[in-house]
Amino acid sequence: MLKEKVSKLLKEILEEESSLFLISKEIKAGNKIVIVIDGDKGVTLNDCMKVSRHIEHNLDREEEDFSLEVYSAGISEGITHIRQYPKNVGRKLEVVTASQEEISGTLVEADDEKIKLQWKAREPKPVGKGKVTVQKELEIPYEHIVKAKVMVTF
Repeated sequence: MLKEKVSKLLKEILEEESSLFLISKEIKAGNKIVIVIDGDKGVTLNDCMKVSRHIEHNLDREEEDFSLEVYSAGISEGITHIRQYPKNVGRKLEVVTASQEEISGTLVEADDEKIKLQWKAREPKPVGKGKVTVQKELEIPYEHIVKAKVMVTF
């Protein structure tokens, strides 16, 4: 019952605030509702408050007691939704593919089907001794991505 009400209210507010999208929703023991959201342009404190208020003000604590937490997806959680890729263009990603290949590179493109990563690599010269730095590029379809994480550099 509570799960259906929360899902309905969440759907309403995310339709109203179309730049926001759901990353996860969980109802834990003791009716502890935990919602993680993200946005095409990031998430502000006001965004979290809007979602929280919409849900909280439309549920009756007399009927069923609950606690509610709404927060934005953090970098440490990795990328879990296709809509998160475009806002991370220009950042360095670490991607694990379905074949367990690990690729680190700068996200230069993200569309509805795939991402494009670029990185520099040292390779043997085609002629002679030594190595040369080459620019590498790879397109990876979303269905081949097992895990992706933004790499924070300082």
